[in-house]
Amino acid sequence: MSGEPKHINQLEPFMLLAKNAKGPALIALINQLLEAPGVYVFGEFLELPCIQELSKGPNEGYCQLLNMFAYGTYHDYKAFKDTLPPLTETQKNKLRHLTIVNLAANTQVIPYSTLLKDLEVGSVRELEDLVIEAVYADVIRGKLDQCRQQLEVDACIGRDIRSQGMGRISSILSHWCSGCESISASIEEEVGRVSQCRESHLKTLQHIEAEVGNIRRMMSATPSTSTQDMDPLGEQEREGALAGSGAERRQTPLQMISKAKSLNNQRH
Repeated sequence: MSGEPKHINQLEPFMLLAKNAKGPALIALINQLLEAPGVYVFGEFLELPCIQELSKGPNEGYCQLLNMFAYGTYHDYKAFKDTLPPLTETQKNKLRHLTIVNLAANTQVIPYSTLLKDLEVGSVRELEDLVIEAVYADVIRGKLDQCRQQLEVDACIGRDIRSQGMGRISSILSHWCSGCESISASIEEEVGRVSQCRESHLKTLQHIEAEVGNIRRMMSATPSTSTQDMDPLGEQEREGALAGSGAERRQTPLQMISKAKSLNNQRH
């Protein structure tokens, strides 16, 4: 979610101040941190040496309270409130926002009944105000469906993770990587199959084009040959007629006069 770097950056001033804070000053800084708008991650603050020392002294409750904001929910705080420092109203609402984030990380649709139970609010109006505050704080993105009485979540920030949970995350990521590799191999196999089909199609197309070219050449050569084969006699008669007319053109004038007299005598 795009809002996470902003929340992390707003933690830095408190970390710088904590390096020189001790005793009551450190307790006051912790209270300010838990009320500060925009600060919703606490893991780095918990790793500071001064906070580690705090967990071994009489004020260890504040270290536990920081752990509750980093990893827990409002319901968890209520279960251990007798051993933890009291919360201001602003701190309660921030822990409720983090509780909504915790729910949103596991499901995209959260019924009002679940929210009312986990946030321990007295009315739907108060619940909707809390959700709207969380949206404006950019810790979740979604919308309230008042008709269906549910919160539809689009995205949420990531919360701090305990060291014990890193193994589970590593397992999930390994499984995800294996799935990606399997999908990648399937895609490569499909690409190879498509390439083979394309090459086969191109070869078939080239063969068809060659056959079409051969047929066209045969058709263009066939008409002249077939005409001679179908009418050999007519061709011979035309040649004979041309030869006869040529012979007549080669007769001398005396031969022509003699031929004319002969025809005239035959008539008489």
